[in-house]
Amino acid sequence: MSSYQHSFSRTAEPPSDRGGPRLSYISKTQYSEEWNSNLHTHGCAEMFFITDGHGRFRTRHEEFPVSIHDLVVVNAHVLHTELSQMDSPLEYIVLGVEGLEAMGGAKGYTMLHLHSGWRELMGCLELMLQEAREGPSGYEEVCRHLLEVVLVRLGRQEELSLELEPSDSRTSRECGLVRRYIDNHFKENLSLDQLAQLAHVNKYYLAHAFRREFGTSPINYLISRRVEESRFLLRETDHPMSIIAQMLGFSSPSYFSQCFRRVEGVSPLEYRRAHLK
Repeated sequence: MSSYQHSFSRTAEPPSDRGGPRLSYISKTQYSEEWNSNLHTHGCAEMFFITDGHGRFRTRHEEFPVSIHDLVVVNAHVLHTELSQMDSPLEYIVLGVEGLEAMGGAKGYTMLHLHSGWRELMGCLELMLQEAREGPSGYEEVCRHLLEVVLVRLGRQEELSLELEPSDSRTSRECGLVRRYIDNHFKENLSLDQLAQLAHVNKYYLAHAFRREFGTSPINYLISRRVEESRFLLRETDHPMSIIAQMLGFSSPSYFSQCFRRVEGVSPLEYRRAHLK
């Protein structure tokens, strides 16, 4: 795989700029036989600008084709990978951006084909790559301003909704990170200690901040996501309760039933019977 990546230092930023959207890295990649297509995540959002070739973008939930002029925005901690066609090698430029989130996609990512403004965006990205490679005085500041231009121009796309965090939203950013992680990993065995470690905060602080931000605790939010998914399984499959409980990370069928009743007001079996009627 032919690849170039440059990471930007946080300490080089003026204090007034910290906390909002921040350019973490920029990379340019071309497919080769050494391509690693394992699902993986990143601690920041990634913006994939497909510059050539054909391939497919894969997440935990689905797989879809991508080609030149496509933009894929993947939120932090969302599993993804890229696959290339052998006869038309995939090429793309990636921006790693902290403090950025694609909205409207419940699965943590969004894809858009850019019909207009592509040449101008490529001009900004190529200049960012040139500045990063050559490293002249002030190059990080130049790249930050170019990122602002890219985000403003993308903000004009009606089909794309990006949320930028304000500079004083450290707590919101930590809680949002944990919420997104739960949204994408709720079937796994998660604990408050693990979630706090992910956000690099004390677990008691996280529990308090998360409740203040979203009106519920991280563990109760985790349970609600599992129950939400169980409603679909109860309606659309004939899996027994023990299998559904196991699929969704509940420690036992009885605990699954207890949590479901607390959230829905009825037992899983009563919910299934009501739906069948």
